[in-house]
Amino acid sequence: MTATTSPSAQLPEARPGAGRSGGPRALLAAIGGQNLSLIGALIAVVALFGTLNPNFAGWDNIQVIAEAATISGLLAVVQTVVIICGGLDISVGSQAGLASVTSAMVFTSTGNSPFLGIGAALAIGAGIGLLNGAVIIYGRVNPTIATLAGLAAYKGVAQLVSDGRAQGYVLGDPVFVFLSRGKIAGLPTMVWLLILTAAAVHALLTYTDIGRNIYAIGGNDTAARLAGINLNKYLIAAYALSGTVAALAGVLLTARTGSGQPVSGSEGLELQSITAAALGGCALKGGKGSIGGTLLAVALLGALQNGLTVQGINAFWQNVAQGSLLVAAVVIQQRRNRERAVGLPA
Repeated sequence: MTATTSPSAQLPEARPGAGRSGGPRALLAAIGGQNLSLIGALIAVVALFGTLNPNFAGWDNIQVIAEAATISGLLAVVQTVVIICGGLDISVGSQAGLASVTSAMVFTSTGNSPFLGIGAALAIGAGIGLLNGAVIIYGRVNPTIATLAGLAAYKGVAQLVSDGRAQGYVLGDPVFVFLSRGKIAGLPTMVWLLILTAAAVHALLTYTDIGRNIYAIGGNDTAARLAGINLNKYLIAAYALSGTVAALAGVLLTARTGSGQPVSGSEGLELQSITAAALGGCALKGGKGSIGGTLLAVALLGALQNGLTVQGINAFWQNVAQGSLLVAAVVIQQRRNRERAVGLPA
C-alpha cells in the first residue's frame, strides 16, 4: 500500500482538498506552484523579447523555437523519468551523437535505406541504455559516475567510427526530409514527435501502476522493495527508455543537419536536459517530477535561447544562463524541502 499511494501524495492533484474546493483555487492546485512560476517566467521572457523585437512572438518564430527545442525536449522528457526513479543520465548527449552517426552510416552503407538507418540507431540507443542500467545495477556503480563515464565513452566511440567527421548525406532522402522539414496539421513533424513522446510518457507516469511504482522507487526505494517492486527491472527499463529516445533525438539531429554528427549538435544536450527537468520540478533525489513541468521548462529555455540569439548576444552567455538556472532550480528545491545547508548547523 505504501509504495502505490505515497507517490500520488506528492502530485498536485492528490493534495487534500484539491479536488473538492472548486473554482480558481482548484485550478491553481491542479496546475501546481512550480508550473505557475514557470508560466510566469515564460510570459515575462516573451514580453521582454517581444518588446525588443515585435516578430519574436509571431507564429513563424514560435515554430522556430519549437523545432530548435525538440531534440533537447525529447532528452528532457526521458531524463525526467530517470530522475524520478532516483537516477541520472549524463550520457544522453553522447548517445544522441552516436545514434546520429549510426543512422547516417547505415543509411549510406545499405543503399540509402532510411528505415534500416533509423532502426539501427534506435537499436544502438536501446542497447546503450540497457548497458548503462546493467553497470549501475549489477556493477553497483553510482548513476552519476556510470553515466559520466558513458558521456566520454560513447562520444569516443562515435568519433572512432566516424573518424571524427560528419558522415553520410541524407538530405536527398524523402523520409529524412519529412522528419526535418515536413509538417502535419501546420506543425513541424519534429514537434509532433516530441508531443507524442511526451504524451505517452505522461500517460505512463500518471495513469498506470508502472508510473506509480516509478514514483515509489524514487521516493523511498526501501519501502518500494518491501512492497514487492522489482527495483532492478524498473531502473534498467528506465535507462533503456532513455537510450531509445536519445537515439530518436540523434536521428532528428541527422535529419536537421543532413549528415551524421559525432559531436556537433549533441554536445551540451545532457546539461540542457538536466536543467529542464530540474526547472520543471524534478527532485534530484527522486520521487518527484512531471512531464508537464519539464515541457514548460523546455519552452522557457528555448524562448530564452532564441531571444538572446535574435538580440545578437554572445552565445557563451547562453551557457552562463543555463548554468545559473540549474543552480537556481536546485536552490529553490532545497529551500522548499527545508534541507539543511551544507556545513551549517540545523
